[in-house]
Amino acid sequence: MSPLRVGVIGVGRLGQHHARIYAGLGPDVELAGVADADADRGREVAERTGTEFFLSYETLLEKVQAVSIAVPTRHHHIVGRACLQRGIHALIEKPLAATLEQADDLLATAKAHRAILQVGHVERFNAAIRAILALKPDPLFIEVHRQGPFSARTSDVGVVLDLMIHDLDIVLLLKGATPVRVEAVGTPVFSANEDIATARLEFPDGSIANVTASRVTREKMRKIRMFCRDSYITADYLKQDVVVFRLKEGEGAGHWLDDDDWMDRVEMVRPPLVREEPLKLEIASFVKAVRTGSEPEVSGAVAREAMAIAEEIRKDLSSRLARFRSGR
Repeated sequence: MSPLRVGVIGVGRLGQHHARIYAGLGPDVELAGVADADADRGREVAERTGTEFFLSYETLLEKVQAVSIAVPTRHHHIVGRACLQRGIHALIEKPLAATLEQADDLLATAKAHRAILQVGHVERFNAAIRAILALKPDPLFIEVHRQGPFSARTSDVGVVLDLMIHDLDIVLLLKGATPVRVEAVGTPVFSANEDIATARLEFPDGSIANVTASRVTREKMRKIRMFCRDSYITADYLKQDVVVFRLKEGEGAGHWLDDDDWMDRVEMVRPPLVREEPLKLEIASFVKAVRTGSEPEVSGAVAREAMAIAEEIRKDLSSRLARFRSGR
């Protein structure tokens, strides 16, 4: 079987790692080239990964069967459409697009040209999240915190599409349902878009998820906590670590709440984890989908669901900010 010829469009902070990983996948995958509007940056990454640099991504498309697209969000639609129209399979970094209309167009274009469309929700491949999913939890309350320093690179969109979209995807995956109610608060700090936001999602079964994202803090944090009927689960995305506190086998809930020795009836468990680079797993998943023609693990349709909730959050944010500014 001839090697799969792949390319990377946009080799900035994240795209350079796509190129690095493709270059190291072995003889079944050939990194045929990288493209970037910054010629110096593009040539440097091309040299480092042993491939060819293209200033024009359209020229790169003549040489590849599949691409990773890691350009700014405002360009996802035009670049993604150009690839999919040619039948070139695409892994587009999150979010899928800047608007739902653009996302829908990308989905329709991929279907019309029988091209694989995967979206870079990399936390799906985090060992901590995979361990949690293996536990099959039924959370009643979920709390997520994602924060980090400001970057002008991503300020073309607000923090909801920049950072919170990761956690919206995971929450929807955990709940397997669409929220029936969405409320949000947030504000711009350093950009024209919201830089900090908190959303409250209510699901049909009455469970709640509080999701907070900030890009105006010095320290990075990526944590999720969930409370179930008989357990409490906490995970650190950065450390790829999970801790579960649960009732010991044979201990029923409720009757022991007033006992002085209640802690003796709870055990702490660390589920087994296989820690690997999430992005490498994501790219391997994409390559497999392209090779086999199978549905990607994070399809465009799945990514659109997270975008739809993000859009509801952004609308509520805008409405609340407008009322606040008008003094009403």
